Amino acid sequence: MKRALVIGAGPAGLMAASQLSEAGLLVTIADAKPSPARKFLMAGKSGLNLTKDEPLEDFLGHIHGPESLRRIVAAFGPEHVQRWAQSLGQSVFTGSSGRVFPKAMKASPLLRAWLAQLQARGVTLNRGWRWVGLDGGSVEFQTPSGRQILTPDVTVLALGGASWSRLGSDGKWVSILAQKGVYCTPFAPSNAGLRVAWSPHMERHFGAPIKPARLTAGDRTVLGEFVISSRGLEGSAIYAISRAVRQGAALTVDLVPGRELADVAARLAKPQGKTSLSNHLRKTLKLDPARIALLQEFSRPLPSDPQALARLVKTLPIRHKGLRPIDEAISTAGGLSFDALDDGLMIRALPGVFACGEMLDWDAPTGGYLLTTCFATGHHAGHAAANWVRNQA
Repeated sequence: MKRALVIGAGPAGLMAASQLSEAGLLVTIADAKPSPARKFLMAGKSGLNLTKDEPLEDFLGHIHGPESLRRIVAAFGPEHVQRWAQSLGQSVFTGSSGRVFPKAMKASPLLRAWLAQLQARGVTLNRGWRWVGLDGGSVEFQTPSGRQILTPDVTVLALGGASWSRLGSDGKWVSILAQKGVYCTPFAPSNAGLRVAWSPHMERHFGAPIKPARLTAGDRTVLGEFVISSRGLEGSAIYAISRAVRQGAALTVDLVPGRELADVAARLAKPQGKTSLSNHLRKTLKLDPARIALLQEFSRPLPSDPQALARLVKTLPIRHKGLRPIDEAISTAGGLSFDALDDGLMIRALPGVFACGEMLDWDAPTGGYLLTTCFATGHHAGHAAANWVRNQA
């Protein structure tokens, strides 16, 4: 039997191993951590959002990368991910937002079923094996029992990006590829919170949710929710516009997305009397204390003119100090360029070595897009690697 090696036991690596084992190869997975798919499990703690049930063209519009990547995702998109989960005995459901979850909600039941399937196919999982070198067809690891060298017929790299390093994605593989003349785009945070230097009066609002709100950065507009935290702003709506913010776009928030500007101005133009401006905002627009605090924080002193104040309520500029550091981001942009890969995701300079998942240079928001793209690239690389081995015979 031909032997395949997959380095990295996250979603992309496990999907590649699934394809390789299904094709009849003898597969070994090596992962640096004592247990597999740690980031996958962490992401599923609050509900595993597998994918998004929406028209494929809309879905692909959220994937930032070359056209070849969108073709890969189209070939293993939202419908394929749902069928795959169901094939593992994990029923799924679609929420009101279109997000798709396993009925069990957590990642652990799906992961257990997946690992059991791989084990039944004869796949070996080596835990605590850190990849440290590549020399021709030899792949070197540091392991709990010392130095180990494997000589597979084909290798798939699924090493992740550079966020949440404690869970395994530390980006240290970049130096190994650089030694072989394969260079990467520098990593940058994605799906990350914003750093804000709050004034002391904001402390009482830490933990307060702002929902719904409409965030706009450049040509990206998102209706969703976020949370005021001690470090800045966090939450799904913030993550969704993080790419535009990283690229330098100014950020504004509409605190009353359900009201038109003219309606807001008309309400604010009502006689205020002896009521404080904060109470006037609360009574006329139903603004809660956290929204009023944001207005005061970013636009004090507030204008008395109803039109000017209405414009602030609808397009409040958010001053911030950029995204949280890479290691606090959910994912990273940057990594191995698609220019270094062929159509099957094989590294051109390293025949027989394929790559997939977050280690590639692409970007996508959470909400099912990020995870589906990891699945899709792993599926594609595993299938292409199996075909490559067959063609070498």
